[in-house]
Formats: sequence, C-alpha cells, structure tokens
Amino acid sequence: MPRARRSSARPADEPLSETIERYLEAIFYIDAEGDLVRAARLAEWLAVSQPSTASALQRMTKSGLVATNAAKDVLLTRRGREIASEIVRRHRIAERWLVDVLKFDWLAADQEASRLEHGMSSEVADRVFELIGRPETCPHGNPIPGAGGKRPPERALSTLAPGERAPLRRISEVAEHEVPDLLRFLGEHGFALGREIEVVEVSRGAGTVRVQVGGREVAMSTEVAGKVWVGV
Repeated sequence: MPRARRSSARPADEPLSETIERYLEAIFYIDAEGDLVRAARLAEWLAVSQPSTASALQRMTKSGLVATNAAKDVLLTRRGREIASEIVRRHRIAERWLVDVLKFDWLAADQEASRLEHGMSSEVADRVFELIGRPETCPHGNPIPGAGGKRPPERALSTLAPGERAPLRRISEVAEHEVPDLLRFLGEHGFALGREIEVVEVSRGAGTVRVQVGGREVAMSTEVAGKVWVGV
C-alpha cells in the first residue's frame, strides 16, 4: 500500500521558531472548529500579552504565513496552512503512538505530543505513522492531516434531546485546550471513541447536560457538551 503523502512542509532553509509554530497550530485548531480567529483569542490561548501577539502576527504576515481581513480576523495563507497542517500531523501521530503503544492516558499523551511535535521531523512522523498502522485520527477522533480519512457526519452532544443516543466521534481540540482537565475527566468517566452516549437530562437554565455512558451518569456544562461531537 503506498504511503500517504502530505503537502510539502516549509523549506529547509527557512526554519520557524517553536513560538511561531505554536501560533500556526492554534490558528489551525480554532479555524477547524469554525470559530473566528482574533488576536485577543490567540493571546489568551498561548498565555502571552496582546502586544507580543501583535508583534508575532506582524512577523507572520511579512513571512506570508497569515493575513487579516477587514474585520481583523486572522487567516492562514496557503503556505501557512500547509505548515500548520504538518505541525498538527506530527502532534496527532505522536498522540496515537503514545496512547496505542506506550499506553499513556488521553491528557498525558496530548501534553507529551505538544512537546514532541516541535522536535520530530516529518520523516520520523511518517515512519511512526506506518508503524502504528496508518490511523486516520488522533485518539480523540480528530483527523490526521494527510491520512486520507474524511470526517463523518457529526453533531454537538449539546444538541441532543433527553432520550437520544449517539456514538462519540471526537473531542474538539479547542475544548481540550480551554478546559485542560477535560480529557482526563472524560477518560475517567468511561468516554471512548465509538461508545454510545445517551442524554438523560438537559437543564438550559443551569447550563448543564447529564448523560449516561458506560453504565454511569455524568454531568457536564452545556458549553463543554458543545465541544464533544457525536454521530448523526
């Protein structure tokens, strides 16, 4: 079977700093969820000052990695998206290796992959990808760029009514970042890709959703449930 190929990464004579790579990765994740990417959101995401973010975006614009529109939304250029996709690819391959082979839990794997993605070459990532069986998604169900898989139809868990059931498809990278213990919480409460989730109660006033998964009931905020995606 031929190896899945990616779009070419940045030229070898134009290395990017880890800081710029983190900006590209954050923009990719936020955009992938259909959210607007703004400088203030990036500053909060990366835990840096707004002046630092403005300076970084200015450098990235000059380098042809990002652009802004009239509404001040930050957009990846074609080159920026290619590089961001490669960073995300390395991260998600590393996560699968850490979970599938080294048996890390979801949260620990995500944290370790965030370190490995900046030191792992594309060649190493390709070999690990082949070694672990050419997976199409990370352990949380998000697609690995270049793996050829297509995201199946999905909807947010928060849209289900009491009594409805659906299998877990993926967990938003945005939710993973903005609720740091979410992966550990879900893992400890029986959530797993493909496992059926039944909505027991929805309290719009309190902003909570109570579900049953793996024989136990779990309560979460409506906001978090909006970042957990299930099958249609």
